[in-house]
Amino acid sequence: MPHPTDSDTGGTTAGTTARTTEGNTEYGRRPFKRSKSHFADRITADGRDGWPVEAGRYRLVASRACPWASRAVISRRLLGLEDALSLAIPDPLQDDRSWRFTLDPDGRDPVLGIRYLSEAYNAREKGYPGGVSVPAVVDVPSGKLVTNDFQQITLDFATEWKALHRPGAPDLYPERWREEIDVVMAGVYRDVNNGVYRAGFATGQSEYEAAFHDLFRRLDLLSERLSNQRYLVGDTLTEADIRLFTTLVRFDPVYHGHFKCNQFKLAEDPVLWAYAKDLYQTPGFGDTVDFHHIKQHYYRVHTGINPIGIVPLGPDLSGWLTPHHREELGGRPFGDGTPPGPVPPGEEVPPSGRPTALLTGS
Repeated sequence: MPHPTDSDTGGTTAGTTARTTEGNTEYGRRPFKRSKSHFADRITADGRDGWPVEAGRYRLVASRACPWASRAVISRRLLGLEDALSLAIPDPLQDDRSWRFTLDPDGRDPVLGIRYLSEAYNAREKGYPGGVSVPAVVDVPSGKLVTNDFQQITLDFATEWKALHRPGAPDLYPERWREEIDVVMAGVYRDVNNGVYRAGFATGQSEYEAAFHDLFRRLDLLSERLSNQRYLVGDTLTEADIRLFTTLVRFDPVYHGHFKCNQFKLAEDPVLWAYAKDLYQTPGFGDTVDFHHIKQHYYRVHTGINPIGIVPLGPDLSGWLTPHHREELGGRPFGDGTPPGPVPPGEEVPPSGRPTALLTGS
């Protein structure tokens, strides 16, 4: 998803510096490197970067195809920020100009009034030459991008946006566990979240094998950790679980085949499979996942890896709805809080993206 030639932000990017028509063909053909976010301003309670937390002021642009953006969608839902922070979902098939709003009437985002996310980047920095990534938070009044810092956005949702959290919102980044959460997330990021891309976009055998072994070594460690505890840190959901989930939920549909991460399928590891199903069936997780968007994006956009663009019909996704029995380990998903309410109207994942829509093609 990140363009291998871009100095990208870790989210999904589109296009090269020159915005050439060959951008998507470069996936998997040039060395992959993920760099720091270019726009790292923070939206905070005190507004110290010039962007104060304010209900209705900002819009989150997040592709359901992208694991980095999906973190923000899940966090927003768990914390009940839907009324305070609106959501824009671009087409999973971005072109080389950037993420596009072709799912909306007239091909424009109804709030920002733009056709391409790159317009918000250019409003912030005229002539911006880099990759255009999601998640992105845009200032609605000015139309300017505020931040695309995928690592910080969700941490700020959990801490800086507290005044706008719903009653009963969970504490996704509790102070007493932060040191351990940070350590766990660092390993997950390096070897799993980023590891699948290092393997999938490798341009040489040794590069691929190094990423492959790091990935499955880490998955084995995570499986061992989760064999006797329901969640990664403590007995409640935290940011660490969100970050692992967004890779696991894409593992069998995409990473196992498309990125050649095939030592085993997620469904073949009893612990990780049960853990992932537990999260998927928790309100705020599975109700944000669109398997159709995920498969369409990876298999049709990464033409350097899949030049014919055929989208596999499998795997059978019905297993995501089967019992997981993880409740036997104890734990309280939302701590002293409560689950989020129903998905807001207009934000529901369509039937084509759910596990019940099986083997029907595109």
